[in-house]
Amino acid sequence: MRFVDEYRDADKAQALATQIAALCEPGRQYKFMEVCGGHTHTIYKHGIEDYLPESVSLVHGPGCPVCVIPMGRVDDAIAIANEPGVIMTAFGDMMRVPGGNGSFLDAKAAGADIRMVYSPLDALKIARTNPDRRVVFMAIGFETTSPSTAMTVLRAAAEGIDNFSVFCNHVTILPAIKAILDSPDLRLDGFLGPGHVSTVIGCRPYEFIARDYGKPLVCAGFEPLDLLQSVYLLLQQLAEGRCEVENQYTRVVPWDGNLRALEAIGQVMELRPYFEWRGLGFISHSALRMREEYAAYDAERLFDVPGVRVADPKACQCGEVLKGVLKPWECKVFGTACTPETPIGTCMVSSEGACAAYYNFGRFTRQRLVEATRV
Repeated sequence: MRFVDEYRDADKAQALATQIAALCEPGRQYKFMEVCGGHTHTIYKHGIEDYLPESVSLVHGPGCPVCVIPMGRVDDAIAIANEPGVIMTAFGDMMRVPGGNGSFLDAKAAGADIRMVYSPLDALKIARTNPDRRVVFMAIGFETTSPSTAMTVLRAAAEGIDNFSVFCNHVTILPAIKAILDSPDLRLDGFLGPGHVSTVIGCRPYEFIARDYGKPLVCAGFEPLDLLQSVYLLLQQLAEGRCEVENQYTRVVPWDGNLRALEAIGQVMELRPYFEWRGLGFISHSALRMREEYAAYDAERLFDVPGVRVADPKACQCGEVLKGVLKPWECKVFGTACTPETPIGTCMVSSEGACAAYYNFGRFTRQRLVEATRV
């Protein structure tokens, strides 16, 4: 890729739309899930659905790293932040995520020392310059961000920085996809595989989806033409009676993944027996924790973490949105009680959340559809 506009060419998009329509079987409805929140934003921001025939629909999946964090884990992190001498650090999109007792911003306003960072290395720098304070990094994300956390822990160990620790909330994508496939709530014809995660784990781990569940998956890039071509490849597989894992994002994603990144994760972290996901409940072996060898950098071992489960607000339907059962605009409080300024659920907070994407871009598409039905 030389220029971004190569992947935003309207004429090429229209040509792909024509090819997609030609592959659709008359009378058949197709439903594909884009697993990654970055894909959701591209779809709504660039009006990808307007290029697809009515028989092809795209639904959001559990690929937003902030959206899947349950409220109880936010409360646990706030409890750590309120410990004497603690500096809690977190990515910006975690600051407004609501827990049962408010958000990080609420806790900060009440006196907790909570700081936004752009990477775990920023948190390590804070620990290095504040040797009399205990600095905790709120680690979130899928396999995409796990390597940077692991490498930061390795650097802290190498430098002997003992006032730095990680509150690990890293999750893994494959068990979540399996939970979706095992759910009776949703019928899917295929997946747009997560591009960012795949830069680390590659495409090979998805093969069980095609082999065991009979669903094709295309690992997709994030530009408009990437997504249209990925939809075309899915439809082409279905038209030809194939069911495979394909890599559309070859310019970035290696088939076997980033071996050095995987090695760093494996050195520092291990799978948890189970972990709670917002909207999906407890999923076995779906998240990471610090290995015993790095217990000195594990905030869950260094602090008294309450570990209390908090039920989502009854009005919030983030769980159904994350599972692709509901479109964001079908939530009862979407755009009224729940907005980016006053979020009730995580899907409205994160920059990768489906509700935030639809609120910022997709609601105009919805408005046009409603107006069209009135004519």
